[in-house]
Amino acid sequence: MSFPLPALNQIPPELVALTDYEPLAREHLGEQAWAYFSGGAGDEVTIRENRQAFDKLKLLPRVLRDMKGGGTQTTLLGQVHDYPILLAPIAYHKMAHREGELATVLGASAMKAGMVVSTRASVPIEDIARSAETHLWFQLYIQPDRAFTRDLVQRAETAGYQALVLTVDAPLNGIRNRLQRAQFRMPPGVEAVNLKGMKGPDLRPKQAGENVAFGSFLNDAPTWEDLAWLRSITSLPILLKGVLSAEDALLALEHGVAGIIVSNHGGRVLDTAPATIDILPEISAAVAGRVPLLLDGGIRRGTDVLKAIALGASAVLIGRPYIYGLSVAGAVGVAHVLNILRAEFEVAMGLTGCKTVADISRSVVWPR
Repeated sequence: MSFPLPALNQIPPELVALTDYEPLAREHLGEQAWAYFSGGAGDEVTIRENRQAFDKLKLLPRVLRDMKGGGTQTTLLGQVHDYPILLAPIAYHKMAHREGELATVLGASAMKAGMVVSTRASVPIEDIARSAETHLWFQLYIQPDRAFTRDLVQRAETAGYQALVLTVDAPLNGIRNRLQRAQFRMPPGVEAVNLKGMKGPDLRPKQAGENVAFGSFLNDAPTWEDLAWLRSITSLPILLKGVLSAEDALLALEHGVAGIIVSNHGGRVLDTAPATIDILPEISAAVAGRVPLLLDGGIRRGTDVLKAIALGASAVLIGRPYIYGLSVAGAVGVAHVLNILRAEFEVAMGLTGCKTVADISRSVVWPR
């Protein structure tokens, strides 16, 4: 495939915040890929509110604290991470850069950031793992072809992935008007290579008036019983991604998950779903520390990371910002985005008197 602009070899000095990448990314991606990565469902209300909800939260500075020996190290699922920021699963990185996920994992490894690799990666998961020098988790959709799903899980285990991230909030795609208006088509040379050979649902045209969703996708959508099945075929810890209700969080605990990711799929599935940071305290109260909670959706500043941890998250994931970095400057862009966010997070910790990640509490958010 061709790109409107080639990736840069170095970072322009004016790129000092994550949002600075957006206008450049639009030029480097072109309109179709931009619509795919930046767009969401419906009127994109949830995308906007993911961001606005963070801006409404205020941080309370603390002074004259002893900060000697501080740091950002944290532990997730027994794995030590240098800081609580991971790359969220996003499909088809080759739409953003010729090297696709290989460039992404190089940038993540340079910054020692954990990466969650998408089922719909455009590079084989084994190749990504061989190139990685950081924690890798594998994001999974349980496919209608359960035998294929079993084989895919086995591939991830054999390749050395350390956890499974089961996405449960997208049994079918949301209505993405921005993609429709752009008349999006997958570019040549980009495909979900790890799903080759899978038997898909019957998507042949239906009769006029026949319900497409309930007639195909939702008939084969996974249930809590499938989560139990998944646990039976793998020794990897399973995190449930896409939880937005305390009731579902409690059900997830009953079904033995190792972690929960509070996510609204970046506003790409159900528009007008609540912002993740708004729903996090309710889910945190229900889970009560029994498993780690992670959060994605709207993270653009290190202060956002601090706010999420203060309200109950153990770590956060970023999505669109690193894809924009990838499109502008490849692996260097991914590393730069992570470096900006980590530096901002450290400064926010220092100015609120938090020596370690464990010291971050709800008391840093004002009003209390």
